[in-house]
Amino acid sequence: MSEIDFGVRRKGDDYVKYLEMKLQELEAEVNYLRNEVNYYKREIEKLLSTPLIEGMVVEVLGDGRAVVKSTTGPNLVVNVSGSVKLEELRPGTRVALNQRGSTIVEILPSSEDPYVRGMEVIERPKVTYKDVGGLEKQIQELREVVELPLKHPELFKELGIDPPKGILLYGPPGCGKTLLAKAVAGETNATFISLVASELAQKFVGEGARIVRELFNLARKKAPAIVLIDEIDAIAAKRMDLGTSGEREIHRTLTQLLAELDGFDPLDNVKIIATTNRLDILDPALLRPGRFDRVIEVPLPDYGARREIFAVHTKKMKLHKVNLDKLAQMSEGATGADIKAICTEAGYSAIRAGRKKVTMEDFINAINKVLGKRYRPYSSEEGFKPHVSKSPSVV
Repeated sequence: MSEIDFGVRRKGDDYVKYLEMKLQELEAEVNYLRNEVNYYKREIEKLLSTPLIEGMVVEVLGDGRAVVKSTTGPNLVVNVSGSVKLEELRPGTRVALNQRGSTIVEILPSSEDPYVRGMEVIERPKVTYKDVGGLEKQIQELREVVELPLKHPELFKELGIDPPKGILLYGPPGCGKTLLAKAVAGETNATFISLVASELAQKFVGEGARIVRELFNLARKKAPAIVLIDEIDAIAAKRMDLGTSGEREIHRTLTQLLAELDGFDPLDNVKIIATTNRLDILDPALLRPGRFDRVIEVPLPDYGARREIFAVHTKKMKLHKVNLDKLAQMSEGATGADIKAICTEAGYSAIRAGRKKVTMEDFINAINKVLGKRYRPYSSEEGFKPHVSKSPSVV
């Protein structure tokens, strides 16, 4: 074979390999485009398919049929598709119905309102009982009512008694009611579900009652759980015969809350904690035995409690010659929130003066600023003799 023939043959082999490679690329592209066409065909079929109707199973009959509550009309007796297992159908199961024959063709997953799911506190509060000052008696009662039944339910079964279902914390604003509830959640391993009662006041009829119902269903699923309803007086005021449509809707929400409190077992690992500033306006039905059995007062802190609260809020502060006993004496009538504000303001006073430690003078200025509207201002020259306020006491 001549060199010319060899060169021609080599070029021919290279060209054949090139064509084979090109053919593979085209085949891969054809497969890709075929998959694209099939995808868009399926999407077109979905867009043109008849929508299914949501329903809820009321009763499962023994002949392969079921009674279903349809969202579009009355109760229906329908057939069950062969793709659906009869043993999986239960009263209350959400199902999808075919529009033509109203046959059950699919079991839908149980739904939870995203609004209700958002009430669950995923990151547990970092507050502990050590962060609460001056409320030892209240902490002890909460531990008996909440922690003991959750951790040792066998004690109550052995004695044959039921622990309280709910705890109501009441007292002036800023005295630590919400802080106590957060401390309970931080000290236990229970799921913490928190909401403000005003969130249950919805503008649509029946919405508030539905949210309450789903809230308790979520608590049962997440048990052991603690449900905190802050400022419960927003929906639990005394019911009147006359009122606007909005007030009647709030009363429906309250009625549903009362029904839920009656409907669960005291030992089913769900505890309810509610807080209020206005115990006097609450509906008596809420306070009867079997609902909020334990009513705990969180009063204004006395001298000893104020000193403990000062110790809690100043334990991380750099202090210079600060007498906590005198601070507790000077802050008579202050709430826990007031004392926290005093400590923060004292820190700002030191920052403004360019110091890295907080002095007694800073605390005096802070007390005058925070409590000045209620009490005659203090000065370092007149000493630390407590002043009696002529204004009405804080309630």
